[in-house]
Amino acid sequence: MEPEAFRDIFEQLKPKLLRYCTYRCGDPDTAEDIVQEAMVRLWRRNVEEPPADPAAWLFTTARHLILDGDKVARNRQRLLASNPLDEAEPEQTDRALEREQERKRVREMLGRMPRRSREILMLRYSGFSYREIAGEVGVAPGSVGTLLARAERRFLELLRPSEEDALR
Repeated sequence: MEPEAFRDIFEQLKPKLLRYCTYRCGDPDTAEDIVQEAMVRLWRRNVEEPPADPAAWLFTTARHLILDGDKVARNRQRLLASNPLDEAEPEQTDRALEREQERKRVREMLGRMPRRSREILMLRYSGFSYREIAGEVGVAPGSVGTLLARAERRFLELLRPSEEDALR
């Protein structure tokens, strides 16, 4: 589809699609985002194979986007209901300072480690599986456990205060 033809479809269908989306989701800003996403998808689809009826395709796509958004909102509500956020008391200044100093020390120790060991630790403690770590670092999945154990040991050695530090 030529850009001019797409522009014509856009100008002709946008007001109707926007009204429909606003009615369905109740929020004009969200409706605008949905219309924009549907139009982008139409543009991309036109590159491969234009739909026979662009209007029907746009309204169906917008409807699916709204339903997907509703599903995400329901899942978010369900998760929040099953895992309520605790109203935490503000952290005391001295505790906040200690936490910041500890973070700084950990970053410093990580900076003193070899790059691969540092990467393995950060990936593992960011929730990556051994297989994913192996792919990122470029080692066999069977080697990750050993490399991780060595990296953890090295990190703990660096983190432990030396005798000189203890005397200060």
